[in-house]
Amino acid sequence: MLTRKQIDLLDFIHRRVQRDGVPPSFDEMKEALNLKSKSGIHRLITALEERGFIRRLAHRARAIEIIKLPESLQGDGFQPRVVGGTDTGPAPAAPEPAPAAGGDSQELPVMGRIAAGTPIEAISEVASHVSVPGQMLSGRAQHYALEVKGDSMIEAGINDGDIVVIREQKTADNGDIVVALVEGQEATLKRFRTRGKMIALEAANPDYETRLLRDDQVDVQGRLVGLIRSY
Repeated sequence: MLTRKQIDLLDFIHRRVQRDGVPPSFDEMKEALNLKSKSGIHRLITALEERGFIRRLAHRARAIEIIKLPESLQGDGFQPRVVGGTDTGPAPAAPEPAPAAGGDSQELPVMGRIAAGTPIEAISEVASHVSVPGQMLSGRAQHYALEVKGDSMIEAGINDGDIVVIREQKTADNGDIVVALVEGQEATLKRFRTRGKMIALEAANPDYETRLLRDDQVDVQGRLVGLIRSY
């Protein structure tokens, strides 16, 4: 999913191309997004390019071509669910499922990828839908699904390519496996623990180190409630 900063940058580039015929400079992007350095713009540009929203053309100054826009920038009536957005307030909610009970299945949107490894930004576009058993869902709570990328949670039974079902919530108990937003930009799937004023994001793979972060650097976006695997 795109973060709010990525959407803001894409919108700024799009508006400037529409107005002037050329993209803004990196200095103009930095000022528009109120960032302290151009390195932050480079990271945002790279993320947008990796996700297929823009293309950089080699050997040309300001050569950024917009390939596509998220639905939120194509009209006034839609807001994507963004994993992230501490800089602009709470993220819009994922589509709310109908009440689920017993063995009834529900269709959930697969909102992109989530990292179980080195944190990555997830994708904001709904890539597909998945049928989820009703017993995985908690009444009328909001849920969404994400595809797992990486192997840092394999000892918790979560493999690369699995689909995880996430109950949207902003708090977590020690030991919960959560979608955590790191510094407003990177989303990752890890086990959550508090250590004083620090937050530990623990992998379930000895090849990965536990990340210790200040509590103001981590925002819980949801808790793992189910897993779907294709064979």
